[in-house]
Amino acid sequence: MDNGNEFITRLLREKGLTVGTVESATGGLIADTLTNIAGSSRVYEGSIIAYSNEIKNRIVGVKEESLAEYGAVSAVVAEQMAAGGRQLLGVDICLADTGIAGPSGGTPDKPVGLFYLGFSCAQGTFSREHRFSGDRLANKQEAATAALHWLRDYLSGEWVPGLS
Repeated sequence: MDNGNEFITRLLREKGLTVGTVESATGGLIADTLTNIAGSSRVYEGSIIAYSNEIKNRIVGVKEESLAEYGAVSAVVAEQMAAGGRQLLGVDICLADTGIAGPSGGTPDKPVGLFYLGFSCAQGTFSREHRFSGDRLANKQEAATAALHWLRDYLSGEWVPGLS
């Protein structure tokens, strides 16, 4: 039986596209999910776990000014992570995430469960805000699932960059 992740892998293969990830709060869950599918090595190039701001800046190319002005958990940083990862990994599509998994670390402006996802492809770089209400592991899993759903929607034509 074909699950959603096998569908993603099949669509990537059919379209001749490659994908990579730059993960912060999910700590590699998106990569783990994608690589659990047989044949994923033909479409999945790699991942960067950019947990610290230093790695986000030095390796991925997130601007220090963005980290200072908006904070690591922001749409701007998620977009810069996705765009930097796309270039660094040499992929057609890059997914990125940054967030506050919990149980601590939240503030009134940025509560536990707040995540920003980044998506970079030939049509541009985009971000989405998500708010989850589970425990640490549930929040991480929800964010990874949301990123993969976004990728599936793009590949199947249900989401067209810049139009929705």
